Amino acid sequence: MKATAELKRAMKSLAIAACAAATLWHGAASAQGYPTKPIRMVLPFAAGAPSDLLGRMIAQRMSAQIGQAVVADNRAGAGGTIAVAHVAKSAPDGYTILVTSPAVALGPLLYSNVGYDPTRDLVPIARLVTIENVMLVHPAVPAKTLKEFVALARAHPGKLNYGSGGPGTTNHLANELLISLEKLKLVHVPYKGATLAAVGLMAGEVDELVVGVSSSVPLVKAGKVRALVVLSNKRDPLLPGVQNSTEAGFPGFVMPSWYGMFAPAGTSRDVVSRLYKEVVRAFEDPTLKTQMAAAGINQWLGSPDDLTNVVRGESARYEKIIRSAGLRKDAL
Repeated sequence: MKATAELKRAMKSLAIAACAAATLWHGAASAQGYPTKPIRMVLPFAAGAPSDLLGRMIAQRMSAQIGQAVVADNRAGAGGTIAVAHVAKSAPDGYTILVTSPAVALGPLLYSNVGYDPTRDLVPIARLVTIENVMLVHPAVPAKTLKEFVALARAHPGKLNYGSGGPGTTNHLANELLISLEKLKLVHVPYKGATLAAVGLMAGEVDELVVGVSSSVPLVKAGKVRALVVLSNKRDPLLPGVQNSTEAGFPGFVMPSWYGMFAPAGTSRDVVSRLYKEVVRAFEDPTLKTQMAAAGINQWLGSPDDLTNVVRGESARYEKIIRSAGLRKDAL
């Protein structure tokens, strides 16, 4: 009887080991075969926005590399948080990824029920790029420099307004930073994306807008808007005649946009590693490098750990801006 019991225990242990081995083999095989179907790349703003332009560039290159379509999926609204929350709740199978701006860090600072925690519900894949921002005004605004605009706003408190891609976006908080630094009173007019805000600026619905340099160039060259300052400590080669913040006399008024790629929490390390390698491979492509340079997109490629550090650092930085500006959660 004792021998029979020991034999049963041994057979049970062998069966458990066999199941574990089969599971590990299946996981490895799945990782090796990935991807076997199209990947959805969720983008947080409307078509034509910098995130859309960047995402589609990368998607096109990755599609060619992996032999599966990487399909752009624009989900605009709520300052980019709708897209982030959607990805955070998606299956962690490697077939839904996110390319996003600082919106991923800003959402929890500005909304009580944003639907995600960036450090808990997402896993970083790669730090991607930075894009400089520029302040634009409608041609009817009688200001040709940032100093003149600040003087105008100070002389007419509450009379000037500014557009944004929505509450909590970089173009919103850039203006809140200026308001805080210079003790101004400007009226916020949010749109569902910076592209729509730019249309509003050209139509004269708003007086001023902070937007990515890349998307501003054709508007500036066509005379539809006037560029006052690049929100950086150096000039941008796409707008060489426009002062940077330091030259304009406002060294604290610096706010570039950065972008990173994420997946839902729980996505396997093998899949994350494969996606990161494909991003690295894409960024080495000469054609993509040329496209990005022409669009004013600066490569800032970094590892998953680098992106984690960016999110943590930016969360702390923007929390200070939000507190200084006196913004309250859910009151935007």
